[in-house]
Amino acid sequence: MYEIAVIPGDGTGAEVVREGLKVLEAAADACGFDYQARTFDYGGDRWLATGVTLTPEDVEELKGFKAIYLGAIGHPDVKPGILEQGILLRLRFDLDQYVNLRPVKLYPGVDCPLKDKGPEDIDMVVVRENTEGLYVGSGGFTRKGTLQEVAVQESVNTRMGVERCVRYAFEACRKRDMERKVTLCGKTNVLTYAHDLWERTFNEVALEYPDITTDYAHVDATCMWMVKNPEWFDVIVTDNMFGDIITDLGAMIQGGMGIAAGGNINPEGTSMFEPIGGSAPKYTGKNVINPLAAIAAVQMMLDFLGENDAAARVEEAIVRALGSGRIKSLSAGKMGMGTDEVGDLIAGYVREGS
Repeated sequence: MYEIAVIPGDGTGAEVVREGLKVLEAAADACGFDYQARTFDYGGDRWLATGVTLTPEDVEELKGFKAIYLGAIGHPDVKPGILEQGILLRLRFDLDQYVNLRPVKLYPGVDCPLKDKGPEDIDMVVVRENTEGLYVGSGGFTRKGTLQEVAVQESVNTRMGVERCVRYAFEACRKRDMERKVTLCGKTNVLTYAHDLWERTFNEVALEYPDITTDYAHVDATCMWMVKNPEWFDVIVTDNMFGDIITDLGAMIQGGMGIAAGGNINPEGTSMFEPIGGSAPKYTGKNVINPLAAIAAVQMMLDFLGENDAAARVEEAIVRALGSGRIKSLSAGKMGMGTDEVGDLIAGYVREGS
């Protein structure tokens, strides 16, 4: 029995989560596993009513779940940063979800903005360190609000944090068993302390994986080659800030936020899975938001839980739905189907199987 915490969040989060849970139920029925989902009200409405994002007790309760399924965080009436830091970053740090895992895969039937690139060219995974770097919040202000103001934000990188992220990337590369190449993305020519640590650790860990080819690219070159020659990449490993940037680029080359899902991974603890796109409040209640990314997040969650057959079944259903011609676009309001109809379509394919 898998215990899954569900956080629909804000805006259209509840709508895409509803469809994801529909697909999860279909996968459980088809593959014969049991799960129990419990919903939590963490998000903008709760903060507006109580002034509370997450309490220490909330975090402790979530530690009892194997996985968290998240819809979206972001409320138009809440100042930016409050929910992101109080919920998203809090969970990543307190639950030690030290890997942000982002598949970048172009499916057949999805428009790609890159000329002459197809599904055979775009199939990579970005392993982003998720609990260190600039996101630690180390730093501060001096003379704030004056002409002499100084703002300092420090990138905090530990050997332990870097090594476990790098090691996860090599293991992920073995599991994919494709090109068997791991690329370190950094900026060693300028960030000569933090990224020296990353490069040394990467090279040392690589010695334990003689079956895997290694490569290095500065972050600016990585962005360039992801656009020009995405087929060069298999697994990319990088720090928190650079990972945040290149994964959004990855989402665009795989067809946009409507298909992009991600996982915040603690291999030994509680992990969290979510669509990459935001809460899109202007579409709330209109049944026009695209749920595919949230459904892809369910596929990632099933893979994490070890339900590999179910995960493959969901991915096959996504591919079948995209190839059916019934989904006209990945953009909200332009799909040619309602949010619930897309969920029904994919759930039906999951039950049918390939």
